[in-house]
This record gives sequence, C-alpha cells and structure tokens, in this order.
Amino acid sequence: MPDPEIVLTDVVDDRLEAVINDGLNAYNDAVTGYSDRRPLAVTVKDPATGEILGGAKGRTSLGLLFVELFWLPETLRGSGLGSRILRMMEEEGRRRGCRSAMLLTISFQAPDFYRRQGWRVFGEIPCDPPGTSRVFMTKDL
Repeated sequence: MPDPEIVLTDVVDDRLEAVINDGLNAYNDAVTGYSDRRPLAVTVKDPATGEILGGAKGRTSLGLLFVELFWLPETLRGSGLGSRILRMMEEEGRRRGCRSAMLLTISFQAPDFYRRQGWRVFGEIPCDPPGTSRVFMTKDL
C-alpha cells in the first residue's frame, strides 16, 4: 500500500467524525472489556413555544461524567436554574455509575459558578486574549 494521503482541513464532516469516534470507541471497548458511553443533555425550553432556550450537554463514559457544553441566555442566569441543570447532570452521572465529573471552562465564563457548586480546579492553561485561561475542573460524585 502506498503512503496514505494526509489532508489538513477545517471541515469535520459526519463521515470523518464517525471514523474517528468508531475507531477510538472500538479500541477503548477492546482494552476495557466494556462499553458504557452514553450522551446526556438537559434542555431548557420556553413553555409557551417549546423553543429551546439553552441547557447542558455531555456524556458519561468509563465511570466519568463529562460536561461538554453549558449555556443559558443572560435573562435566565442568577435564578438558580443553572444550579438545577448542573445538579441534574451530576445526579444522572451518579445513576449511571460515575464516580467523578470533569469540565472545561474559560476564566471569563463560569469558574466561580462551578466552584459554588462544589467543583474544583485541577489545571489551567493560558490562552488568548492575554490574561485569559482555559480552566479544567472536577468534582467527586
């Protein structure tokens, strides 16, 4: 077989994502002997229209809850709704057998919110703009 072609791109199509996900998942399943990965989401909807206003999404895998994305519009912040959503994610993680959780936020986003919910920083990496950092957080479930 000739050397494979290598292409750098900023387009991640469904086929590429499937090849990478399926290959990595098959490898992980073979090494660990089991497959427990499952998506997880909490959706916030307008009760009158059913329009999605925000929420959180993540996944559980190998005993770990990953909170991948979490967003609420400004009008819904500060009401306790965010705490409820995060608590729902954590409780479902526990039901699925997760012992720990992790997330990534940015210093100007919500690290203080997560700290108030019992999360702790386990790493930080400077990024742009200057003075900003990516903040890695965890919580025992």
